Amino acid sequence: MKLYFAPDTCSLSPHIVLRELDLPFELIRVNNRTKRSADGGDFYRINPKGYVAALMLDDGQVITEGTAIVQYLADLRPEAGLAPPNATFERVRLQEWLNFITGEIHAGSSPLFNSTLPEEVKMLFRDKLRRRLDFVAQTLDEQSFLLGEAFSVADAYLFTVLRWMDQFSIDLKYWPAITRYMSLISQRRSVQAALAAEATSQAVA
Repeated sequence: MKLYFAPDTCSLSPHIVLRELDLPFELIRVNNRTKRSADGGDFYRINPKGYVAALMLDDGQVITEGTAIVQYLADLRPEAGLAPPNATFERVRLQEWLNFITGEIHAGSSPLFNSTLPEEVKMLFRDKLRRRLDFVAQTLDEQSFLLGEAFSVADAYLFTVLRWMDQFSIDLKYWPAITRYMSLISQRRSVQAALAAEATSQAVA
């Protein structure tokens, strides 16, 4: 498999999952501006939507959208327990969290990357994000991970997007439960390996 990624983006989530599962894969960096990939190709030919992550399977098929990728990967090795079995209520809970992270935190933070956005508008987005983080903290006050006491693909995704909060002047120390959570996940070998690999990957023109 090949994972097309860009540093400091949501593609970190499937990258962590691949390493959690100890699956063989090739990491290919993408320039988000030029849409060129490290293997010299036009990334639009891999994902016509033009954004990471994209996972190319060994047969040439491509999966896009992070929440689809991480569930596909988890189902390759169900014994690892990164996702509950399909057609169970627990799987619905996982999908509920993935949708919440996508729609409320990931999408909710996207406008804050826009440096031209007026500060008063950014304040509105920050306030909404803080309310969503209040909800996350309520869950993490009672359990170690989003689904209970076991790490799942939802945690890989939440960890990824929460790493952006400093850029938006949102201090996660306001929520002790989230601070503990981030520390716990950052100690995982898969997370450390993924971050190190992305940090040392060669930039693409």
